[in-house]
Amino acid sequence: MVKTKVGIINVTGYAGVELARILSRHPSVALTSVSGRSAAGKKLSDVFPHLAEIDLPIDSELSEVDIAFSALPHKESAAEVIPLLKKGVRVIDLSADFRLNDPMLYPAWYGFDHPAPELLGKAAFGLTELYRSEIASSQLVANPGCYPTGAIMALAPAVKAGLVSGRIIMDSKSGVSGAGRSLSLSTHFAEADENVTAYALDGHRHLPEITQELSKLMEGPAEVIFVPHLIPMTRGILTTAYATLTRRIESAELKKLYSDFYKGESFVRGASASPQTKHTRGSNLCLVYPSIDQRTGTLVALSALDNLIKGAAGQAVQNMNVMLGLAEGTGLTSTAVWP
Repeated sequence: MVKTKVGIINVTGYAGVELARILSRHPSVALTSVSGRSAAGKKLSDVFPHLAEIDLPIDSELSEVDIAFSALPHKESAAEVIPLLKKGVRVIDLSADFRLNDPMLYPAWYGFDHPAPELLGKAAFGLTELYRSEIASSQLVANPGCYPTGAIMALAPAVKAGLVSGRIIMDSKSGVSGAGRSLSLSTHFAEADENVTAYALDGHRHLPEITQELSKLMEGPAEVIFVPHLIPMTRGILTTAYATLTRRIESAELKKLYSDFYKGESFVRGASASPQTKHTRGSNLCLVYPSIDQRTGTLVALSALDNLIKGAAGQAVQNMNVMLGLAEGTGLTSTAVWP
């Protein structure tokens, strides 16, 4: 059996190294090339001893592959992705560089003018559960952000059914790995440990992505307030979303609505009670739990996921499986790690 050759750009980041771990055991692809500027020339197993079984050097750029995963930061990723697309390589980009449909949003939220705005309309948004057919036929997939994945999954069934009106408020709490491996004061152990802090109160850069996708589901403009929080844990995101209901609905009907919406999905599952981040740690699972505050007619929807798996690397591999016509769970069947 000839395996599809895949490569990872920027394997030394948290998402990149998770990709390497998952892809190295994928039965239908061969991880043949990895790059990383800071560690170029070193062996992957020397930089990450837990990947000792992967006998690959870290190069300054990828060799020839069929599918490339870009785990570079925003702005830097597009510069690497565009030449690959011109060569006919299929690309799954884990940065934000192709997620937004409107090129005018990039200067405002990411601080740069998009170098190839014509590609934004061609990129499939990589939330597999919502865009499966588009992903299957696309050369370029824009993997969603970790916060938007949890936020959209928490609300999609209710929004699509027309149950939500007015302002949507979202509160998300993330582990420190969501900030990446670069050193910063806010993720320094002495600063983050035994501490919880809200940040980006004037608008997080994932907000336009969340708004864009909820507006599509709503078939009209969504008004979203999104406040992220940093929690002293390594990985995981818990999102709580609040929205006014358009009509009175009983809890059993709401839960059936969510169950029907995600019926047959491998990686989005209704929880029997309020989900916990440890219920998804190390897995590609997103747990959702809808509830109602009957006193105020408010939907309170929760989701939990591992920000590095379903929020990044696992979602990317799920998208690759769709692109290759494989079962979506191929290489992704690990259960959560507990405790």
